[in-house]
Amino acid sequence: MLLKKQYLTLFPALVMVGCTSQQAMQKPSKPVRQGNVQITQTQTIQVKPTPVPVVKPRPVAKPSYNSFSDWKSDFSMRAIASGHDASTVRRLLDSAYLNQQVISLDSGQPEFSKMPWEYADSAVSDGRVSMGKRKFAEQRAFLSQLESQYGVNAEIIAAIWGMESSYGAVTGNSSIPSSLASLAYDGRRQEFAETQLLSLATLLQRGDVSWSQLDGSWAGGMGQTQFIPDTWLKHGVDGDGNGHRNPWSTSDALASTANYLSNSGWVRGLAPFYEATIPSSFDYSTVGTKQTAARWAAMGVDTIADVSLDGNTQMELWLPAGKDGPVLLLSPNFDVIKVYNNSSNYALGVSLLGKAIAGQGGLRKSWPRYERPLSTAQVRNLQQRLTSSGYDTKGADGIVGTNTRKAFQRWQADNGQTPDGFITQRSASSLAGW
Repeated sequence: MLLKKQYLTLFPALVMVGCTSQQAMQKPSKPVRQGNVQITQTQTIQVKPTPVPVVKPRPVAKPSYNSFSDWKSDFSMRAIASGHDASTVRRLLDSAYLNQQVISLDSGQPEFSKMPWEYADSAVSDGRVSMGKRKFAEQRAFLSQLESQYGVNAEIIAAIWGMESSYGAVTGNSSIPSSLASLAYDGRRQEFAETQLLSLATLLQRGDVSWSQLDGSWAGGMGQTQFIPDTWLKHGVDGDGNGHRNPWSTSDALASTANYLSNSGWVRGLAPFYEATIPSSFDYSTVGTKQTAARWAAMGVDTIADVSLDGNTQMELWLPAGKDGPVLLLSPNFDVIKVYNNSSNYALGVSLLGKAIAGQGGLRKSWPRYERPLSTAQVRNLQQRLTSSGYDTKGADGIVGTNTRKAFQRWQADNGQTPDGFITQRSASSLAGW
């Protein structure tokens, strides 16, 4: 059954920058249908402000400490000097202990990278979907209210709830003060962890978080949708009207998730992705690039379902499993989901879970499950070989990221492979030599 999506037109915006302004005027034209996509083209005239030169400060060397106690004493003095309540800071640090397991988890790497279908299968497991449907039904009225208020799809809010804490059932059992203090002392992410501790002190001082509610994830995630303290301080809202913003409250957590996604640029009426097809003559060098919906349609990219899109909407073409897997047109909302977890596989999992909770179908194209991933050591070796061959991966960290995929894609184009950027044991064997 084809799903007809709501027609969307992006509105003009006025952005003030100092004493300059940028004005955009858009005038929709008559919709034109190309395949299953109905395109409405708009004309935009912009006057861009003069850029202000940015002066980068010189990097400051991080202090080193002889012991965890030394760090706690120094941090306590700095926090109190910056205006934080002394008794709150001291009580918070008194409860913190050095957790070596947190440091190991933060610096560790898995032996093998996961394939995208592994993330997808986990996201839409039978248990997670069935529980999601029950919880969605229980919260339907409130989630619909949030969708109306913030513009974020109700099923996406529910899906993040399910991915982050199994709908509130698993919020973590690690001491948040100890986890953040350990990360700060370790030094690799000192600034991040200290910022979270200061925000946590503020949340405790204003009564949003109680002293008995300080267990969460090892990385500092709190409550039912696993906000870190600083993000909660900025985007948390009072969903149940009791005067507090508590991340362990279901209503507060769901409302804050909707508010966070809305503040991060969520576009009302757009799905995170649209499954599509591409012609046999498709130019694979455009995979991973962002083009307007009108441009993709002109290149023969056609959505499987019947949808209406504004022609100027920027969309990215993603082949999560290469040329033999699903073809996805990503909307700006796909990137917005990644503010929670900067991973395309995570955003795909949330999107698929949302569709399943709402009773919609999953992906039409099957995954090439016969493909096998590389180990972390093999990825590092591949990165080194690509860079030495003139395809710079911007480092050899053993993680298949955007730079590595783009470098591999360029190598594929020069060496007789379809340049889809999908790295597997089979596609990388001739370069890596195994």
